[in-house]
Amino acid sequence: MEIASYFINLFNKKKLLQSKKKRDTKMIKEIFFKIVYIHVVILIFSCGGGDNSSEDVLTPTKSINVSQNEINFGSVLLNQTSQTFSISVQANNISSDINFNTSNNFEVSSDNNNFSQSLSTSISTSTIIYVRFTPTSLGNINGKLTISSSELSAVEVALQGVGENKYNYQTFSKQSLGFGGGFSQSAVKTFQLHDDLTNIEQIKMYLQIECPSTGCDDWDRFANVKVKDSETGNWYEIARYITPYWVGTELLERGLEFDVTDFKSLLNGAVELRIYIENWTAKADIVSIDFDYIVGTPDYQNYAITEILNLHSNSISGIPYGVEHNLDLEKSIQIPSGAEKIEFRSIISGWGHATPYDFGGRGCAEWCFRNHFIKIDSAQTFQHYMGSIGCASNPISNQNPGNWQPNRAGWCPGMAVPVRTDNLDISYSGKSITFEYELEDWTSDGAGGNAFYAVSTYIVLKSNNEISPAIVLN
Repeated sequence: MEIASYFINLFNKKKLLQSKKKRDTKMIKEIFFKIVYIHVVILIFSCGGGDNSSEDVLTPTKSINVSQNEINFGSVLLNQTSQTFSISVQANNISSDINFNTSNNFEVSSDNNNFSQSLSTSISTSTIIYVRFTPTSLGNINGKLTISSSELSAVEVALQGVGENKYNYQTFSKQSLGFGGGFSQSAVKTFQLHDDLTNIEQIKMYLQIECPSTGCDDWDRFANVKVKDSETGNWYEIARYITPYWVGTELLERGLEFDVTDFKSLLNGAVELRIYIENWTAKADIVSIDFDYIVGTPDYQNYAITEILNLHSNSISGIPYGVEHNLDLEKSIQIPSGAEKIEFRSIISGWGHATPYDFGGRGCAEWCFRNHFIKIDSAQTFQHYMGSIGCASNPISNQNPGNWQPNRAGWCPGMAVPVRTDNLDISYSGKSITFEYELEDWTSDGAGGNAFYAVSTYIVLKSNNEISPAIVLN
């Protein structure tokens, strides 16, 4: 039995070894095939990934880049050409031509010489192109520069500018006018203004008043602007205004507006200007003045101006009203031949509360409504009524607590004093005339102080030929 058991165990061991050998062989084969499979898969994907990676590197990125995306040309005169602006354009991997197209009043050039609204050129790497603006209408003008290629989407550069019909000149800038505190009531400076007036249709002046931290003067004050006549040395009053109570003129975008075209013969080249405010406080009014020279067709090519009455130094330097005085208000004027238009230009404002009052307690000459007359050769030819001009409708409506709304006689606080223009018949060209200024009859009783009318009057001659100023004699 023992021998039989021995051989049975031996046989089982052999069978077990054979079975294990088969399992090991099978396992080895499975491992081998798995390794081979993995390597094949890796090889396949490696080859495919290598192809894609190679394609990304070899296929270049196409693009167009510009140095700026927006250009503002600012203000440019109508039908005048702006300065040119340059744009750097970089083309990356573009083989086709690059097209440049502009819209509205904008043009493009590759050489800064020949401009048009379309341009086509090849760019290997980068180039400079030029853009300009020629407005044909007033106001804001928007356009664009479109840069395109058949190979990719267009790139746009925004273009903008303003069509203007004027030249602008800044003169006094934030000039403080006051009394005391280191201030002066006046300032005089020389400025370079527009030289060539052949195409200037109109000259406008803008005056802006700002207030210091202490606030502006509490009262309504007589104020004016003058230009110096370099031939005579006289100061001509080109504008008069009355300051607002307490505040400046900032409610008006550019301040008070004045038409000073009549003085165009004096407002060119180097010009000496004087500003004045009858301010008796250390609360200074801060004054800035600029001029617009408006391009167009002048009514006449040549202007000449001469002063007749110059009673405009201050509010009480004018004609005393209702009392005897020794001012000479009668002049002899020699008008040269060739004048195609003859005008008298006057600015008038009254001051004082002299009595007897008119109805409603209206004292002279600030409140009383009166007529002023101009006689030519002893004949009453022109008349000016010094009445209401609508103070309550003044757009500078923040003058509280100032008494700005009641109607004065021909002026209002915070407004320009009106210019009064009279046209003299052209038949007086080449003749001598007598000019006389008269006030409506009224007698002061001396109980309410004095009354005055500050007056400036000029004779303006216009012609399409050269014209000399009129000669004014006492």
